[in-house]
Amino acid sequence: MQIRLINFTDQNIDREIELKSGLNMIVVFGSLNIDMVMSVKTMPRPGDTVLCPSYKLVPGGKGANQAVAAARAGAEVKFFGKVGNDELGKIAVKSLEDNGVDLTGLSKCDVATGCAMVCVDAGGENMIAVASGANALANQSEIPDFLLSKDHTVVMQLETPLDQNWDLIERAKKIGARTILNLAPAHGIPVTILESIDVLVLNQIEATTLALHLGFDVISPSVAARRISTNFGITCIVTLGAEGAIACSPDGVWQVQAMPIQAIDTTAAGDAFVGVLAASLDSGMALPEALSRASVASGLVCTQSGAQSSLPLSNLIDQAIIDLPMPLQIA
Repeated sequence: MQIRLINFTDQNIDREIELKSGLNMIVVFGSLNIDMVMSVKTMPRPGDTVLCPSYKLVPGGKGANQAVAAARAGAEVKFFGKVGNDELGKIAVKSLEDNGVDLTGLSKCDVATGCAMVCVDAGGENMIAVASGANALANQSEIPDFLLSKDHTVVMQLETPLDQNWDLIERAKKIGARTILNLAPAHGIPVTILESIDVLVLNQIEATTLALHLGFDVISPSVAARRISTNFGITCIVTLGAEGAIACSPDGVWQVQAMPIQAIDTTAAGDAFVGVLAASLDSGMALPEALSRASVASGLVCTQSGAQSSLPLSNLIDQAIIDLPMPLQIA
């Protein structure tokens, strides 16, 4: 893998991007944040003040988390986005560097680095508020066309501007890359964009939000996944927490089990799932096998606190996957 690291002393970033011939590639267009994590006994309600003994500053952002998850799972990953020229930005970038993510597509700006406040309660559930900061300036036009070829997988979320994600999906569709969109945070999608996506990953809340946006009756997330897949000819995956996930594609429907774990922090569970799913599909795995690896990674990450630091390496996924049944094809 050829990695060129961003130099924070340079005002102008060299945009030359080197690509090793014959290798598949994951291109992540997304957010990069610093998370301020507070462990609380119970979540604050409106008007409440909840005390906790301390906080931690850890690298996060859905885009960065998914990039690290894919890289730790063995993929070659390039990250495109924006970061502030500040101390928080240096912390966030170092984590990506340390995990082997290529940052030639990451550029600096004078807006502060994105920041998220993450409350994690005693049961491992989380509540997050995000200040977009530099992420609001991310521009998909900085991704060159040759990185959107059929040999590449493009991964996106919705912590960067919506119009930039929609434009990138349309570009990738025309050029031939596989597209994976994680609909997080929850939002509607234009029908023309839905038709251009290859893989859509949602949690239960996001699936319900999209179903309502599309005019479906209020239905279960699993039914929403089937309708979305059938109506738009795409693979739709809904993660169901401790119940695993359901994946609907034009080739079938699979029920995916979750690892039995005692959750400590679920903050990066969805990002682990998406990143490892992308890495597995990019390596040529069939969907059921990719789903198993993604489910295992999603479970393992919940057994530790923090986001990127808890994302599992490929060998840990290999060790744990033997205890998880393969996805059951139910249609």
